[in-house]
Amino acid sequence: MPAATPASSHRPAPGIDDTWPAGPWLADESEPVADWLPADPAQEDPEQIAAWLGRELERAAPWLEDDPWLEDYHGLEEPPGPAAPPEVLKAGRWDRATGNGGGFAAGGIADHLPPGHVLAGLAADKWAAGLDRLSDDELIGVLRAARRLASWAAAMELDAITDLWRRRTAEQEAGDTGAAVHADSELAAALTLTRHAADNLLDLAVALARLPLTRAALATGDIDLPRATVIADELTGLTDAHAAVVEATVIGAAAAQTTGQLRAATHRAVLAADPNAARKRKKEALRQARVERWTEPAGTAAIAGRDLPPAEVLAADANLTALAKQLKAAGAEGTLDTLRAKIYLALLTGTPVAALLPANPRSSPNADGSGSPDGDRRGSPDADDGTPDNSPSAATGSGGAGASPSGLLGLGGASITGRVNLTLPLATWLGQSTAPGQVPGFGPLDATDSRALATALAAHPGTKWCLTITSPDGHPVAHGCARAGSSRAKPHSGSSAAARDGPAPGQTLTFTLTSLDSGGCDHAWETLAYRPSAALRHLVNTRQATCVFPGCRRPAAQCDADHTIPYDDGGKTCLCNLAPLCRHHHQVKQTPGWTLERTSPGTMTWTTPSGRRYTTGWCQ
Repeated sequence: MPAATPASSHRPAPGIDDTWPAGPWLADESEPVADWLPADPAQEDPEQIAAWLGRELERAAPWLEDDPWLEDYHGLEEPPGPAAPPEVLKAGRWDRATGNGGGFAAGGIADHLPPGHVLAGLAADKWAAGLDRLSDDELIGVLRAARRLASWAAAMELDAITDLWRRRTAEQEAGDTGAAVHADSELAAALTLTRHAADNLLDLAVALARLPLTRAALATGDIDLPRATVIADELTGLTDAHAAVVEATVIGAAAAQTTGQLRAATHRAVLAADPNAARKRKKEALRQARVERWTEPAGTAAIAGRDLPPAEVLAADANLTALAKQLKAAGAEGTLDTLRAKIYLALLTGTPVAALLPANPRSSPNADGSGSPDGDRRGSPDADDGTPDNSPSAATGSGGAGASPSGLLGLGGASITGRVNLTLPLATWLGQSTAPGQVPGFGPLDATDSRALATALAAHPGTKWCLTITSPDGHPVAHGCARAGSSRAKPHSGSSAAARDGPAPGQTLTFTLTSLDSGGCDHAWETLAYRPSAALRHLVNTRQATCVFPGCRRPAAQCDADHTIPYDDGGKTCLCNLAPLCRHHHQVKQTPGWTLERTSPGTMTWTTPSGRRYTTGWCQ
């Protein structure tokens, strides 16, 4: 916001008559101004000016309704045309140096207006009237306003989360065990978030509660949510005193920095304030080292190591690049990025890197005469160390002789061991539909990848795999399991139907499919014991592939088989009364104030301590 200008300096521009017309009603200046003529708002406060202007336009609407220049005028929207419209107020009613009559152009009142209901109303008017009517300058002003409003809304959301946390903490301290522990689950249900996302949001709200400067900068739109998150993340592990010092050091420049610049500046300030805390945080993070995988929007997938030692990550990255350059020099097709990706997967899957070489690798010596781009044949994929496995012709497995480099990233040349459940419509399985399938714990697969996965599963004799047939609306209706190499699946008991003609032409696989619970349960799978049988547990996990808490993606195989009606209260150990719940959400269910009920087959309804109800279906 520009600095306030002293009232004595508010003077009209040269050549402009900003005096009000004289009249007999103003002859005596000692008389009070008429009630309908309000006093000037404080010129130093643009928000007061805009608010006052809005009230005056609303009050003036009836008698200005027929003015031709207001025909297309909406709020503070300028009418179309090259000429500027008449100003709402005559010159002199506010300092003309502060803007263009309340517009969003550079220097305008709205361009610097703090976020809130006034700015939201002005921006909404511009948007409703059509952004194409704005100049580039005004459009950027609206864009900047939208970002300030988003920051303001984020600050309000985080304050609400902080207050929810305060209430649940107070309830827990008063003896309501678990009230605060499961606040993240209540948040996840309310905002349709995963538990991880809800945890992060709650952590951010709690972290900002001790960072008043950051919180204020977010509420006023000086910084946005990503910048606030960077500051909160970097200050994790610091004492309140050290955090206050770092916050005061970085907040002034934060608005003009990218998140990368701000993170670097904040990290430097943290190291300067408390090096021991920074080292402790790194040590704790290394204990959480892990490999994660997820699906990408394009239908591809990703796998990555998280919280790894930086030196080893840099070394691994450099090694991937060096190997990729060697492959490129040997004639392998693809960019360095695609070659790095192929080498990465080859190393992880146990495929010899030499298998990625083209059939006739060319010799591409460097300027120093060496055959390796880095001048050293050690580690080169075509270096002969006397072992047969180092030549492409001797490579075995999916990357054996004749394997194309492109095939190594797909499923065509790979075999998969373990146990996988492929879920897809029957028509897709038979090759008569392009409807997608999915693998629980991984995500959707298009029809081609689904059938390719089935082929890969069937190719390995040690693979036990299952087929779940879904209805057109995605509900699982039948299920069967088989081992590759067997001519017939090992059947479950109960009603069944056969699914023949596997995904590959000429290949015949036979499954005995068990009908899943789709209506009234006949309790054919009921066991009298508390723990379900392996076959029953498998069917429960097949019917609902993930934890049944809203938004939770924990695979059912990693969850508890929970009795919706507790076993001790007469609940059956049966398909109609079991559902997968991850350990965390199992504890949530057992916390006072939370209830879970099965409202229909495959449909679960949760009620939270606030009284809100959330429903999950067959497959989340």
